Amino acid sequence: MLPSIVAILPARYAATRLPGKPLLDIGGKPMIMRVVERAQSCALIQRVIVATDDERIYQAVTAAGAEAQMTSSSHCTGTDRLAEVAAALDAEIIVNVQGDEPLIEPSVIEQAIAPLLEDESLQMATTCEPIEQAADVLNPNVVKVVTDHAGFALYFSRHPLPYPRNEVIQHGSLEAALQNEPALLQRYAKHTGLYVYRRAFLLRYAQLPATPLEQSESLEQLRALENGFRIKVVKVAHRSIGVDTPEDLAFVGKQFDKT
Repeated sequence: MLPSIVAILPARYAATRLPGKPLLDIGGKPMIMRVVERAQSCALIQRVIVATDDERIYQAVTAAGAEAQMTSSSHCTGTDRLAEVAAALDAEIIVNVQGDEPLIEPSVIEQAIAPLLEDESLQMATTCEPIEQAADVLNPNVVKVVTDHAGFALYFSRHPLPYPRNEVIQHGSLEAALQNEPALLQRYAKHTGLYVYRRAFLLRYAQLPATPLEQSESLEQLRALENGFRIKVVKVAHRSIGVDTPEDLAFVGKQFDKT
């Protein structure tokens, strides 16, 4: 029998580049509802909840017939918002689905959940995907992850990791090395913001203080590694498309126009 699995979608109204992002129209529906529908399509998930501190988002979600819960406006991270909702649930597994990925594949969510179903000792899992452009290796907004042979995270960074020392020496710079040796891209993996937790671990994790590496990189998942917890990283083929700019919004909108 499958354990109880709940997906929680943290959603904030404020966004520097796209204010009101969760409510932006994509194919006639608010973006957050597009993500809700994708999460609901995952066969392993029994319940989907939008966690927000904004009444406008709450009203839009509930008016569409989905479930939303109001949370504190003082949360510093999406994990804190997630934990507030999870604390009142009796689910065993909590899935954190980013509210700005309206094209997320339900199969990817299933792949992320699978390790916790297969191994009861696992407390946390996430996903990664191939990097196909040199610009993404160099872009600090694209988070890179390196793993061990068993697929557990060694480190997450905004810096290009791993560093191809010999190739950089040969070509004079990392950028030149990537341009001259396209095969180097195969060494890199992009971390995507889909997380799966055991509920008990999530509640503990959210109470831990911020750690030095987490603060340095501004990457919350490093808090788990710095405290000695393992994170299983699942390689997925589907590419994630987060909506962060007007150009992203236009691109995603066109994908729904095709359906």
